[in-house]
Order: sequence, then structure tokens, then C-alpha cells
Amino acid sequence: MQRMDLEAEQRSQSGKGVARSLRRSGRIPAVLYGEGKSNLLALQPADLIKILKSESGENALINLKIKGEKSVETRTAILRDFQRDPVTGGILHADLFEINMNKPIRVKVPIGVKGDLPAGVKEGGVLQHNLREVEIECLPSVIPDHLYVDAAHLKIGESIHVRDLEVEQGIRILEDKDLAVVSVAAPMSEAKLEQILAGTPAGEVKEPEVIGKKKEEEGEAGAAVEPAAGAKPEAKGDAKTQKPAGKEEKKEAKKESGAKG
Repeated sequence: MQRMDLEAEQRSQSGKGVARSLRRSGRIPAVLYGEGKSNLLALQPADLIKILKSESGENALINLKIKGEKSVETRTAILRDFQRDPVTGGILHADLFEINMNKPIRVKVPIGVKGDLPAGVKEGGVLQHNLREVEIECLPSVIPDHLYVDAAHLKIGESIHVRDLEVEQGIRILEDKDLAVVSVAAPMSEAKLEQILAGTPAGEVKEPEVIGKKKEEEGEAGAAVEPAAGAKPEAKGDAKTQKPAGKEEKKEAKKESGAKG
């Protein structure tokens, strides 16, 4: 497991105004949680981006150096969550979690596919990466950067499941063992694809055809039977024109420009 250094400054104030002020100065607000307490911090977003781009990514162990007014403390932490600006993609806020190296924690680890091209794909099948990450529980020192599966032997219709994943001793996978991680599906024929693209979805009624047929039947009936004198003409067609459904109200989500500081 890769260890990364991260420097932060202790702060005493919180709130949206403080968060905006930090961002204007080139820093971002952060919070360190642990042992029922929370510490308000400020850090450089570039340092956090460096951690996210590392081999371990979000699961990297962080040597967090917190600068106070009179001293510097070092904590071991892991990144629990972070918020990005929806427009620029810049990091707005980060949540860190202090960890004990002697206590197991739960994290999500990405799953990659290695090996040669699966046998089923060579036969025309389609490789499907069904599960891209799994939640595990282990000591912080043995958190893997990735888990890999070798799908080279898979034939059409075969799968690799969670129960087939190989992990080091001390790592417990928390996902359903029957979930498929990687599979090779049978290819779809051109005829089947055209049928799906051209077919009518289930439950859909082609109203123009029904109405046209109805009018044609009514026209034939009208030509055969003359209405009695003084009788009111029959309504043309008993099929009621369906009124378009009303538009649902759009709930405009107001995204806060600043995260909670």
C-alpha cells in the first residue's frame, strides 16, 4: 500500500463564507474525522489531486501533517470523500478519516481485467465487465491498489464470479459471492439487432393505424345502411382521442457553489 504525504493547516472557523474565502486564497476546506471528533483543516488542492492520481488513488494511506499555531501533529488518514465543482472539475472540499493501523477498515477496491483476449471473444463473443469494484475489509497495511482477474480462458456463456477472486490472507470480500465480475456474452445477430431497432415496444399502440381502420369500417357501414329521416347522425368512431399527458414539474436542483466547511 502506497503512503502519501499531505500538509494541512488547522482552522477554527467554519461556514460557507469561510469556505469561499479559503478557495479565493487557493486552498480548500477539509475535515478530519476520527475517534468521535472532527478537526477543521485547510489544504492545497494540488496536493490532494496528486494523491488521487497515485497508484493507490482514493485508498492511499496519508501521512497527514497538521500545522497548528504552536506545533505540528502527524496523523495517519485515508480519503473518505471529496466534492468537485460541476463546471470546472476542481476540488471544493475533502473529508479525511483518521485510521488505526491495528484495526481493520472497509474500503472499495477497483477490479481490473488482465491476460490475453478471452477465448469467447475470439469466437465472436462480447466481453462484459459487470463489476468494477468490490468492498473489502482488512487492516490498512494490506489494502490492495487493485484486484485483477484473468479472463483469457472464458468461453461464450462463461463468467468469473466474486467467489473466484483471489485475495491475500487477511482480506475479506463483503460482496455477494454469486455476483458476476466478468463474463463473455453471445454475439447478437444482425437480424436480431434489426428486429429490436425496428420493433414496436411492448404495450405501445399504433393509434394512426387503429383510427384509420375504424374510419374505413364506419364508411362501409354508412354506405350499406341509410340513416332514418330525422335521426341524428352517429358519432364517427367511438375511439376517444387521448389527450397528451401533462408535463411534470421540473425540480430545479440548486447546487451550492461551496461545500460545507
